[in-house]
Amino acid sequence: MPRNMTDATIHKTFKLYIDGAFPRSESGRTSAIHDPRKKSSGVPIAQVARASRKDLRNAVQGARSAFQGWAGAPAFLRGQILYRMAEMLDHRASSFADALVRYHGVTRAAAMREADASATRLLFYAGCCDKLAQLLGTVNPVVGPYFNFSMPEPTGVVAALPPRMPPLLGLVSCVAPLLVPGNTVVAVVDIEAAPIALDFAEVVATSDVPKGVLQILTGDRAELVPHVATHRDLDGTLLVTDDESERFLVESEASDHVKRGRTIEVGTPARWHADASRGIEWIEPFVEIKTAWHSMGR
Repeated sequence: MPRNMTDATIHKTFKLYIDGAFPRSESGRTSAIHDPRKKSSGVPIAQVARASRKDLRNAVQGARSAFQGWAGAPAFLRGQILYRMAEMLDHRASSFADALVRYHGVTRAAAMREADASATRLLFYAGCCDKLAQLLGTVNPVVGPYFNFSMPEPTGVVAALPPRMPPLLGLVSCVAPLLVPGNTVVAVVDIEAAPIALDFAEVVATSDVPKGVLQILTGDRAELVPHVATHRDLDGTLLVTDDESERFLVESEASDHVKRGRTIEVGTPARWHADASRGIEWIEPFVEIKTAWHSMGR
């Protein structure tokens, strides 16, 4: 008996997330995702948009346009938005666990742990937003009738290159601390981790995050990293890698045009669940300290 259309398996096509929308790559390219338990079958279970250099330029341009509004928003409001992201992720934890099992072949228990840990990590950084001035700012002792304040300000537009594994927790651990002080973020995710990253983009799209604040591109990392490294309108790069040539390229290009940077080793998936993978030290490399003088008056 022939199957009707309602019986057909529908394989999802994951698209990029740029400026609050889900466009296809301008190149029209896609990459196939295969079942990790049946790779030898050669049958794809999803298609993922493969970003080009122009997609990266569009994403950076949108992030730059969004920067002033996000950086100028009250810290409490940024915290509320990150809290909303945590709520939405927690609400969809079961579906994220299903996706982790389907696309990465992990156990259901491990998938639920990762989804729960990711929501908790967002919640942690939501609480940091309106406390950053107290954590990184100070009143400086000076001679004379003056107040002297040093306060943290965001660096600008930052590229994040998260690890392939764990796909959800690794992505959240990289982008959330960058958003806290008011940076806008362009996340460049490898094809292998793309389905989870673009599922997370659906959380972002329904969490009151202003368009352009968080862009998510997926593609061939070897193709995109050189473009990220040489892009002059990026103010910083958070790179997670064990590849020495990749590290050398990003760090040498950053030194050429004074781009903030931090490089982190991939480590094991368990490492990303540890407390060491969150904290103020993940925020601090991507803030600038601005010092202002004010007279006391008489």
